[in-house]
Amino acid sequence: MPTTRSPGLIYVVEDELAIARLIADTLEKFGFRAELFRTAEAFFHGLRHKAPDLVILDLCLPDMDGMAVLQQMRGKHTCGLLVVTGRGDIYDRVMGLELGADDYVVKPFEPREMIARVRSILRRYPGPVLLPANPDLRVAEFAGWRFEPGSNTLTSPSGQQETLSTAEAQLLSVLLAHPNHILTREQLLGGRDVSALDRSIDLRVSRLRRRFEENPQHAKLIKTVYGAGYLLAATVTWS
Repeated sequence: MPTTRSPGLIYVVEDELAIARLIADTLEKFGFRAELFRTAEAFFHGLRHKAPDLVILDLCLPDMDGMAVLQQMRGKHTCGLLVVTGRGDIYDRVMGLELGADDYVVKPFEPREMIARVRSILRRYPGPVLLPANPDLRVAEFAGWRFEPGSNTLTSPSGQQETLSTAEAQLLSVLLAHPNHILTREQLLGGRDVSALDRSIDLRVSRLRRRFEENPQHAKLIKTVYGAGYLLAATVTWS
């Protein structure tokens, strides 16, 4: 039977008190727990004591540029991240996604839109990881690469190692468990419905591709099957 999950803890990093309270009140109305931080310094102090399920981050903070906050946070934490910005330049939104944000909303925003995006992000942190039934089979080798899900370690054909984020590791694990099969976006999200607001699965595939492909626009390993989903084109050996 499924277990009951405690309400998600969400950190709201917003220096405008009225907006911060509006966000917090909206979150609590929909059953979430919210903690407010008005500076980057206070936010990082909070992170050191307890990791949230999701962070709602304003890009305009009084003591540190929001992009720098985002980049520093993504280097150490793997919780969900929703950027809130009043900036009109689309460059800021694209840069936020490139630096690791899962989604964004632009001020002024409709509270229910924010909740829809929050829910969309939270249902993938953590998402299901599909691994072989045999618990001893925990290392995958494919196309010269080696992946260890237990530590999120990816080793290149040349022997270079790097640690994937939790989200990237979950996505790669699902693809590796079903090689040469088309997986829909819903399947990659663990069977959950994909709303019209959800863009992050495509962005996550794009990030993962950049680790493997010389030319991500013409991917040979993680292929796009237009109108259907994605496919890992490789033989996978588990050991």
